[in-house]
Amino acid sequence: MSLANDPVPAPPASASAPRLLLFDLGGVVLENAGFERLNALLPEPADVASLKSRWLRSPAVRSFELGLVTPSDFATAFMAEWRIAGTPAAFLDEFASWPIGLYPGAAALLARLRQRHRTACLSNSNVLHWRRFDGFREHFDVSLSSHLLGVIKPDAECFDKALHVLGVPAADVVFFDDSPLNVDAASALGIDARHVDGYAVLERVLHAEGLLS
Repeated sequence: MSLANDPVPAPPASASAPRLLLFDLGGVVLENAGFERLNALLPEPADVASLKSRWLRSPAVRSFELGLVTPSDFATAFMAEWRIAGTPAAFLDEFASWPIGLYPGAAALLARLRQRHRTACLSNSNVLHWRRFDGFREHFDVSLSSHLLGVIKPDAECFDKALHVLGVPAADVVFFDDSPLNVDAASALGIDARHVDGYAVLERVLHAEGLLS
């Protein structure tokens, strides 16, 4: 299976413009009800920041988003790890619906950015969610997912592999993610990484940096 959409030539850009804008999906351009719905399933609900950190470190999540296990095996392992009641089949039905879709206005914003910049996404995702949105190929020049790359954020290997596939040095990338762990990991490799917690924040950052002008 291909790691990414077929590369396309970079659009014209000024000498000062970055060569590549790299986006996380959930919580940045994609509305995701996952943590809210997950909290409703847990025996002891937690704040969103704690859930995000635990999610990124979860052995069950990492295995699934690395493409190493089937959806059924993921559901069984995840439910045991997080102490969720019910059946794996019912959980998978719920899990598949967590990503809602692009935030209102996000598709138009991405299309506008592609007129001046090369764009890509780098997401920790899985076969169920990726297939549901057809790999987001209509919105980015290149779409990358952990389950196809075989590496996962916040691991340094994930960013290294993404840079290799995209054919750009770290210094030529501006990266947007809603997880501080991912932002810190990208920054450590020399990527210009920005923490954007939600689409409204992303819009403000893009305007403030002159990337939408």
